[in-house]
Formats: sequence, C-alpha cells, structure tokens
Amino acid sequence: MALFYNLIIGFFGSFIGVLPPGLINMYAAKISMKEGRKRGLLFSVGVCITVMLQTYIALIFARYIGKHPEIVSMLQKVALGIFISLTIYFIFIAKDTRREFRDHGENSKKNRFFLGIFIAMLNLLPLPYWMYLSITFSAFGAFSFTQPQLLVAVIASGIGTFSSLALYVQFFRPKEDSRKLKLNMNYVIGLVTAVISIITFFKILRQI
Repeated sequence: MALFYNLIIGFFGSFIGVLPPGLINMYAAKISMKEGRKRGLLFSVGVCITVMLQTYIALIFARYIGKHPEIVSMLQKVALGIFISLTIYFIFIAKDTRREFRDHGENSKKNRFFLGIFIAMLNLLPLPYWMYLSITFSAFGAFSFTQPQLLVAVIASGIGTFSSLALYVQFFRPKEDSRKLKLNMNYVIGLVTAVISIITFFKILRQI
C-alpha cells in the first residue's frame, strides 16, 4: 500500500505542480508551436530528468529532517532567505514572460533535450515543494521514505511532469492573430513566493 501511495502522490504532486502556466510549460508550448510536437516532447523529457533529480534530492533531505527535527528551525530560516531571494528575482530581475523568446544556435533535437535540462535547473521550486509535500503526507502515514518507495515517487514525479507538459505540447495552439498573454507569469510566481515568505516569517516568530 505504501508503494501505491508514493506512486499516486509522486504523480499527482508533480502533475498539479507543473500544470499552472509558467516558464517551463510555456517554453514547451512555444517549441511545439514553432518546431513541432516531437521537439516539444523532447524538451519535456529533458525537463523530467532534472525534475526527477531535484525530487530525489528533496526527498533525501526530507527524510533526514524527519530523523533530525532539531534542524527544522534552522532550515526555516534558510528557506525564508531562499524565498525572499526568489521573490526579488521573479519580480524585479527575471525576464518578462510576455516578451518573445529568442533562440540562439541550431534548433537540433539534441539542443532541445539539453535546453529542457537547463531550463528546469533554473527552477529551484521543486526542492522546497517536495520537501514540504513529502513531510506533510508522511505525518499522516501516507508517504514512505524507504528506498524502494522513494524511488517509485521519484519516477512518478517524472511521469507526472511529462504528462502535464504533454498537455501544453498537444493542446496549446493559439492563433497567430490571437492576443498575447497580458500577464507576466514571473509576477505571479513572485507573488506566490512572497506569500510563502510571509507565512514562513510568522512561523519563525512564533517559535521565538
């Protein structure tokens, strides 16, 4: 049963996490529109490899935290710093997602695969996301950190990520004369990280 729970949480956790519009899925949709679905899916495979690695690292850390609850306070302070930095980056520094992406170099299949790996590496949100998710479900006895179950969750996270990106690759087909996206998604991500920063800050204050 633990294997099944890890499979479900791994799949739907990543599927739902990647589903909201953001840099990665917009990139997948854009590559699909300009270069075809195959290259869009190849980009998605590259993303999945990075996501699985990030998920594995996050779950290892989460397992360690579960055995050493005394470091939770320190990690909350570190997380606060990370989320504040991400908020500043996405709101004030990151490129406006409403602008056109410019591709440099040859658009080969190999390039698209490694581009997916690289773009996903820029997104560090899966690390705290999976640490929080796994610890929360583990507290209810619905997630296991033992090695076979953990690997199942990692593989399921890759499948869930690919499934979510495949929806964008398959169905995101705006017409050439359609209106451009008026909302800068980096502002949305920045707002989310700002809210998480505030919540984390008040949690730290309550412990003082």
